[in-house]
Amino acid sequence: MNVNQNVMPFLNQWVFIAYIASWIIQFVYLLFIHIRFLRFKPKEISQAAALPPLSVIVAARNESENLYELIPLILEQEYPSFEIIVVNNQSLDDSKWLLKAYQQQFPNLHVVELEKNHHLRPGKKLPLTLAVRAARFDHFVFTDADCRPTSKKWLLSMANGFSPSHDIVLGYGPYVKKKGFLNRLIRFDTAWIALNYFSFALSRLPYMGVGRNLAYSRKAFESVGGFKSHYYIVSGDDDLFIQQAAKNRNYTIAIEQDSFCPSAPESTWKRWVFQKRRHYSTASHYDVIKKSLLGIYPVSLFTLLISFISLLLTNTMVWGSLGSFFGLILVKWIVQGKGLFKLKEKRLAWFFPFWDFFYAIFIPLVFLFLNRKPRNKW
Repeated sequence: MNVNQNVMPFLNQWVFIAYIASWIIQFVYLLFIHIRFLRFKPKEISQAAALPPLSVIVAARNESENLYELIPLILEQEYPSFEIIVVNNQSLDDSKWLLKAYQQQFPNLHVVELEKNHHLRPGKKLPLTLAVRAARFDHFVFTDADCRPTSKKWLLSMANGFSPSHDIVLGYGPYVKKKGFLNRLIRFDTAWIALNYFSFALSRLPYMGVGRNLAYSRKAFESVGGFKSHYYIVSGDDDLFIQQAAKNRNYTIAIEQDSFCPSAPESTWKRWVFQKRRHYSTASHYDVIKKSLLGIYPVSLFTLLISFISLLLTNTMVWGSLGSFFGLILVKWIVQGKGLFKLKEKRLAWFFPFWDFFYAIFIPLVFLFLNRKPRNKW
């Protein structure tokens, strides 16, 4: 009995310390990182004469149905000068014949054919490199075949980020809203990641973009030798490349709704988990500072929740814990919830506290228990 009486106050003390530490970490992230996203104001659209000609690059594999829909949407863009380059990467469907038919109609559509070859490495890095080499222009906008620009001003909004000092534009690629809990989770995951990488970029710590809506110049690509240093990794054409090429503030973000380029989300848990696993496969190659900053936040949020519940159950500092906990939740709801509003995820923003804590518990489980080596396929 005496042992328990001595041990419990000691444990409660450490639980309280863990609670205070995690509370401070969460507040610091809000105050110094995520608040920057709320303060960011996009610049006005430049005059057409000031916008560079663009090469819109799409790497596709067995995507004939998606290409059939995507190419006309790109061709309808209200932009003064651009070309489309599609790399047909070892497709076995009707992509080749569809692209040939489109080429006869549209002279600014160019196709790079990659024939089936088992010696080629999987992934998008070789197709994207070939597209860059084939491009006539020096500014590129990248997207995927399953994406659909929501506006005819998509290219205009993305290219507006280019300037003499900005060679990289980080865009947003949301997922289409559908019914079901999985769809809401995928959309929250995507919006949260975007809020995070936008905020970190504005804090001078860029660590990723999304390949389905990303723009950069030939200068930025060649400054790091393209994907040469991490070519052996299947993924990384967006995050590892950005970590190398984004430097000296040569980057900006595009968050106007016209710049969004949505795509269809995965429809099953299994496929989504495989997708997340592929995304996690590059995390081990991040530098120590970025890995630490990205890891501390979810760990501190999880610790905050567990330590708060422990303090309530042990009747330790109950009123102080309740006040500080719900005060922090309110500030998070305002800052990060408004961030979701800026990304046009209003419904998710209204229920942000639920998604925040569910995400804090669920995603680490996905990372820890399903983070096995991904299959070498695209």
